[in-house]
Amino acid sequence: MKEFKSILSEFDRLDLSVRKAALATVVQVRGSSYRSPGARMLITDDGKWVGSISGGCLEGDALRQARQVMMDGIPLTVTYDTREESNQNLGISLGCNGVIDVLIEPLDQRDGLDSIRTFREITAHRSSVALATIFGGPQQHKGKKILVSEEGVILNNLDDKNLTAILTDDLHNLFHQRVSQARSYTTKETTYEVFVELIQPNISLIIFGGGFDSRPVSRLAKVMGWEVTVTDECVAHIAPLFFPTADRLSLCQRAYVDRDFEITPNTACVLMSHNYEYDRDVLKKLLRSKAPFIGILGPRKRFDKMQAEYLEEGIILSDADLERIHSPVGLDIGAEAADEIAVSIIAEIQSKFAHREGGSLRDRSGPIHSRDGESDQVIRQLFVN
Repeated sequence: MKEFKSILSEFDRLDLSVRKAALATVVQVRGSSYRSPGARMLITDDGKWVGSISGGCLEGDALRQARQVMMDGIPLTVTYDTREESNQNLGISLGCNGVIDVLIEPLDQRDGLDSIRTFREITAHRSSVALATIFGGPQQHKGKKILVSEEGVILNNLDDKNLTAILTDDLHNLFHQRVSQARSYTTKETTYEVFVELIQPNISLIIFGGGFDSRPVSRLAKVMGWEVTVTDECVAHIAPLFFPTADRLSLCQRAYVDRDFEITPNTACVLMSHNYEYDRDVLKKLLRSKAPFIGILGPRKRFDKMQAEYLEEGIILSDADLERIHSPVGLDIGAEAADEIAVSIIAEIQSKFAHREGGSLRDRSGPIHSRDGESDQVIRQLFVN
C-alpha cells in the first residue's frame, strides 16, 4: 500500500502538459526475483522514477522501454530473463535465476488515467480489495483493470461483459484463497493473460503510552508506511514535538478506548505506558476488539499478573486471545536501547501480518517469497461462453 501512495503522491505533482509518465508493474515471476508480482514504479520522461520493480537491475532498461511507451501511447509487456546464462541482452549479469514479466502502460489523458483512478480507489479503502490487470492478449485490452471490494462491490470493470463476469467471480474467491498469481482466460478464440492480486490495506498501529521509548516505534512505523496513532491519559506525553510523524495524537482515558478508536483486523496495538494498571485496563478493552496483534512491553511476569487478576474477575483468556497477545512484545534480537527495541517490535508486527515466523532467512529451506501457491507459475484455462 505504501508504494501505491508514493506513486499517487508523485503523480499528483506532475504537470502532464509538460511531462509524460508511465507505470511499470511486475505481473508474473517464474523462478526467483528481487521483487514479487505487484511491485510497481512510476516513470517520467525526464528519467526519474518512484517505486521499484527490482533491486535496481531492471529499472534502467524499464526506463528505456517506458520512453517508447510514452511516445507511442501503447502498453507493452516486457519479459526479462535474469538467469545467468540468458541475460546478456541486458548487458549485465543479474543471476537472480528467474523470468520476470513487466507491464508498462502510459499514463496520459488519452487513456483516461484508468490506473490512477483505480489506485485512488485502492488507497481510499480501509479493507482488502482484489485487482485484476490484463497484461497479455488483444492490444486494446492491455492494462485494463477490474477492482472488487471485500464487500463485493465492483469498483471498476471492462467493456467485455463476459470477461468481466468471470474475472469478478475469481476476484471474489481471491479473498478466501489469498494467492496473487498470473492466470490465463480464454473467451471464444481469444486468450487473455491476467494478473490477479489481493491488496491489503495499510497496517494501522496504535501505541498506548507516550513515553520516550514509544517515539522510535512511531518513527519506524511511519517509515514502513503504516498509519500511526499515539494515545495517553497524560497530555504532556503526547506533545507533537515528541511524535512529529504520527498521523494522530489522542488524549484518551482508558475507559473510552473502545469508543474512541476504530480497531480492525488490520490494527496492531502495543501497550508501552510503563503503568501496570493502565496497561491491564486497556488490555481488557482490547480483548473485545478485532485486533490480531496486541503487544505488551515489559517482563512476562506483568502479563502473568494481569491474567491472575482477570481470573479473579471471571475473565478467562482463550487460546485465540493468547495467540494474538505478545508479551513481552518484540522479536529476540538482543535489543536493549529504545531504538533497538523499536526495531524488534516493528519486525514482530510485520512478521505477524505477513504470516511468517520471524526467523533467520538462512534457515528457510524454500524460497524467500511464496509465489503462486509455491509453484513457478499458475495458469488456469477458463472458457467463457
